[in-house]
Amino acid sequence: MTDLLKIIKGRMSVRTFDGRNVSAEDRERLLKYIQSVANPFRINVSFVLLDAKENGLSSPVIAGENLYLAGKVDRLPNAEAAYGYSFEKVVLFAWSMGIGTTWIGGTMKRELFERAADLKENEMMPCVTPLGYPASKRSLKETLMRKGVGADSRLSADKLFFDGAWDKPLPPETLTEMDDLAQMVRWAPSAVNKQPWRIVVSKDRFHFYEKKDNGFTNAKTGDLQKIDVGIALCHFIMGLEETGKKPEVILSDPRLDLPANVEYVATVVNAQA
Repeated sequence: MTDLLKIIKGRMSVRTFDGRNVSAEDRERLLKYIQSVANPFRINVSFVLLDAKENGLSSPVIAGENLYLAGKVDRLPNAEAAYGYSFEKVVLFAWSMGIGTTWIGGTMKRELFERAADLKENEMMPCVTPLGYPASKRSLKETLMRKGVGADSRLSADKLFFDGAWDKPLPPETLTEMDDLAQMVRWAPSAVNKQPWRIVVSKDRFHFYEKKDNGFTNAKTGDLQKIDVGIALCHFIMGLEETGKKPEVILSDPRLDLPANVEYVATVVNAQA
């Protein structure tokens, strides 16, 4: 198992924190990393750290937090996928430092967070996350929430990766060859664990799609499931980069026959090192 896959599989959403402030050293490392984060859509996602007590910020599903991270992005085509990609890079880096996070899109007083983050009219702030050190034991509320969404289970790879056409699973030997990459995509977090991404493989091209469910899009937050696809895309590209490859993301819809609830997002060209 690669180092990245260990981080991805080991990382869990944290809703119960031990109450300590994030240390000045960890905060400085995190801020330095945030400044370097980019995404393949070349859309700027800006991040801001928000003191919970100073700004009166909280969530009914979080306990023991002192700090939040908010991300803002202009309302542009592909903004949600870019947002998910950039935000997940920060989440994984935080976890590698021992800092817990959890994506929050609805269980908060949104107007307070948007005011604290100084959200502009042309921007959206789909999600925030608390930042802190995980408590030694989860709260009962957190345990029940994880059980309710099946947080520790994932769809099998043959239900996510297809061979040249929609709903035609990749051969088992192909999935075995790309097992680490497939596992990185499988274990990407998503809103209520819906895992809405699907990937059609065509030679050296990986076409990413969103399999839409009702209730995940609104004017304030955009399309939350497209953010989820951006998260899966982040895992996939980071996995390729870990093996020395230099993948490229292009917007080149192959115009496949698709169900009505499926939308093309982006294509990864698996460039060689």
